[in-house]
Amino acid sequence: MAFQQGLSGLNSSSKALDVAGNNIANASTVGFKSSATHFADVYGASLQGGGGSQIGIGSTLGAVMQQYTQGNITSTNNPLDIAINGTGFFGLTQNGSVSYSRNGQFHLDKDGFIINDQNRKLLGVLADSTGSIPQQPPTDQLKVDFVTGTPNPTSDAAVTANLDSRQSAPAQSPFNPADPDTYNSSTAMTVYDSLGNPHTLSYYFLKDTSVDPVTTLPKVNTWTLYTRLDGAAPTVAEAAGTVTFNSSGVLTSSGSLAKTYNVATGAVSPLTFNIDVSNMTQFGSPFAVNDLTQNGFAPGNLAGVSVSKEGIVQARYDNGQTRDIGQVALFNFRNPNGLSSIGNNQWSETADSGQPTPGNPNTGIFGVLQASAVEESNVDLTAELVNLIVQQRNYQASAQSIKTQDQILQTLVNIR
Repeated sequence: MAFQQGLSGLNSSSKALDVAGNNIANASTVGFKSSATHFADVYGASLQGGGGSQIGIGSTLGAVMQQYTQGNITSTNNPLDIAINGTGFFGLTQNGSVSYSRNGQFHLDKDGFIINDQNRKLLGVLADSTGSIPQQPPTDQLKVDFVTGTPNPTSDAAVTANLDSRQSAPAQSPFNPADPDTYNSSTAMTVYDSLGNPHTLSYYFLKDTSVDPVTTLPKVNTWTLYTRLDGAAPTVAEAAGTVTFNSSGVLTSSGSLAKTYNVATGAVSPLTFNIDVSNMTQFGSPFAVNDLTQNGFAPGNLAGVSVSKEGIVQARYDNGQTRDIGQVALFNFRNPNGLSSIGNNQWSETADSGQPTPGNPNTGIFGVLQASAVEESNVDLTAELVNLIVQQRNYQASAQSIKTQDQILQTLVNIR
C-alpha cells in the first residue's frame, strides 16, 4: 500500500508544482488571477466500516481554486486601457459567444469597435441619437465613430462681453468696418452653414451719444451693434440692433437679435440664426470678450477617446465636438470559482458559476473603472517561491517513502 500512497503523494505534489509554476509564469500577465491547490485524503472502501484501524491510501487533488483578489492598478499611456477596481468582469463577444475577463487592455479596430487582443468586442450599452444611454440589457458591441457625420448649421450664437462705459462716440461716421475710427470695439467668431463650411461672423459696437428726442439728453447707455458675415452685411437691415443698459450697467433692451445672411457656398441660403446678447454688460472697465459660443459644427475626425469611472465612453473630435458613445457594462457571478477558464485571461459561464448579473460600474456591488490603467496580476511571487520549496520537499518525501517500501520488499524477497 505504501507504493500507492507514495505515488499519490508524488502526483499531488506534481500538481501543486504545476499550479505554482503557472502562477509564477503569469506574474506579469494583466488581469491574471492566481490559483491555489486544494488536496483531500483518500481512504479505501470498507464494507464493515472504518473503525480505529482504518489506514488511508494517499492523497488526491480536490480542486484548483482561483483567487479573485484585487490586483494592483498601474497607469498606462493607452486611454482605452481600463482597470476594474472592485467586483466585476468585462463582457466580451465574438461570433455570438460571450466570455468574461479582468484584462482591460482594449483598442479600436478598423471599424471602430472596442476590442481586446483576441479581437473580441467589448459589451455595453450604446447611446441613442440624443446621447442618452438607455436602461437596457448590455448586449451592444461598443463602437466609436471615426467621424461625427452630418454637419450642423449654426442656429444660435451668443456673445458675452463688457462694453466700456467711459468711451464716447466714434471719431468718424458713418460706420465702415474697414475703418476702426468708425466703431468703438469689435470681435469675431466662426459659424457654419448646412454643408459645414465655416464663416466669420464679426461684431462691431458703436457708442451712441446722440440726443434722445424725448429727454433731450445724450444716449450715454446705448450702443449700436453691427454684424458682418464674411464681410457681407445682413440681408434685411444694416444694423443688427440696439443694445441699451441702465445706470448699473445691466442690459435693459432685448437679449436676442435675429439676423439673416446670404451664403454662396452651395449650402442652404439664406443662413438665419439668433444672436444672444443677454449676458453683455456696460461697466467702467476696458472692452473684454468673456465668451463666444454657437451651436454649429463641421464634420470632424476622431481626436481621442476617454472612459469615466462610471464606464461612459466619450469620443472627442477635431471640430470641438464631444459625444457619449455608450457605457461599459460589468458582470458578476454568484460563484466565480465555477467559471471555466478558456485561456487568454478569459472565462466562460458554466452551470456551477450561475448566470451573469449585469450592472453599471460604480453602482451597487460593482467596482469603479479607471481609464489609462490596467489591473496587474495578483500573484504573490514571494509566497509562490516558498510554495515551490515546500512542494519540492513533499515530492522528495513521497519519493523516499516509495524507496523505503522498495527496500522492505527487497528484504522479504531475499529471505531464504
